[in-house]
Amino acid sequence: MTGPNSSSRVFIELGPRPEEPTQLVRPGARSSYPPDVLARLDADAETVIARYREPDAAATTSRSALLPLLHLVQSEDGYITPAGIDFCSAKLGLTGAEVAAVSTFYSMYRRGPTGEYLVGVCTNTLCAIMGGDDILAALEEHLGSTGSRDEGGHSISTSDGKITLEHIECNAACDYAPVMMINWEFFDNQTPESARSLVDALRAGERVTPDRGATLCSFRQTARTLAGFPDTRIEAAEAQTVGDATLAGLRISRSLDDNPPGSASAADAPGEGK
Repeated sequence: MTGPNSSSRVFIELGPRPEEPTQLVRPGARSSYPPDVLARLDADAETVIARYREPDAAATTSRSALLPLLHLVQSEDGYITPAGIDFCSAKLGLTGAEVAAVSTFYSMYRRGPTGEYLVGVCTNTLCAIMGGDDILAALEEHLGSTGSRDEGGHSISTSDGKITLEHIECNAACDYAPVMMINWEFFDNQTPESARSLVDALRAGERVTPDRGATLCSFRQTARTLAGFPDTRIEAAEAQTVGDATLAGLRISRSLDDNPPGSASAADAPGEGK
């Protein structure tokens, strides 16, 4: 049995380092909404909260309404501001700390000003193997001369306010790797060249359509859709949402007449011995 080593010390980091950007307060961030904006947000918030109201009681499950309300205020400001935190807090009877804790937990809620198009490049396992790191590096070099990094160095925003570039984790689109997402819409089988062409087209004001989905709308418009307000464009209703690669397994299953090799039904079928 050995005794404790009194000469060694263990340092346990219990919180962020002082230089890490953790505050939602940014220079120029709104601390309150003007009356006209507040009236519009109030009306929209009531629509959202009503979805979570119990049919036989006046009470609401307020915490369930918080996520869409955060998207709502993000659609107004482009990111989560102190004004947005206070608005959600007042509407739902939560503390500012509770609202801020949720908004900083989920990566879809932005902590700083975001461009008209949020470009996310996946560099998780399969996308990395297929070239995701090269795509991210190419875009960082391409946009770096006309943009600036956020305080944490995690994203680049162009000076014209058009593009914010960030690295993201798995997009759940491995069958199309490497993929990019722009305002949460998929762009499949990308290369450094195609990625550069995409951001150049967006900065030039061209209409860009993802591989699966309707023509891109702005980041703020996307946030409003995520808040639960429908995208009423005809093209949004008619857009393709599933591609051939995603359906490949389903087609194979159907071709086997629902009796995949090795299953009990296949073993019992006539002429299908082991």
